[in-house]
Amino acid sequence: MLETTRCHFRNVQKSDLPDVKRLYKNEKVREYLGGVRQDDTITALFEDMLSDSNDLHWTIREKQTDQFIGLISIGLHHDSNEVELSYQLLPDWWGRGYATEAVQSIIQFAFDELNLSRLVAETQTANTPSCRLLERAGMKFEKKVIRFEAEQAIYYIGQTE
Repeated sequence: MLETTRCHFRNVQKSDLPDVKRLYKNEKVREYLGGVRQDDTITALFEDMLSDSNDLHWTIREKQTDQFIGLISIGLHHDSNEVELSYQLLPDWWGRGYATEAVQSIIQFAFDELNLSRLVAETQTANTPSCRLLERAGMKFEKKVIRFEAEQAIYYIGQTE
């Protein structure tokens, strides 16, 4: 099991569905991610997480209480030629350093355990807290693209960064 000072990560399990639904139905979480999802699409997405052998999906939980904080994953980027780090945390955990801690830990895992040499992350440019988070985690702005009818910022980090 992966862990940080305050969090632990475990592969997504069937028992995580209620927490994942809560995350995907939260308007604040989904503001820059295409909006709140409906139950049927969440269930289908969740089934993909469970069966996907190419991508890695973890729940983030607080170590002391085992409370669900959010999701973090590594998988193919939309352009399919890079590996992307993605994350979503419930608002109760925002602004407390949990996201930075989780992102930095998974970046280290990607380099040390998966032997990746480069990792990207994509977020809407309008989501300034997410942009700042990626920069705090050591990622650098690379370019802007228009995707999902919004301006997106692509960040990257290399193993030697």
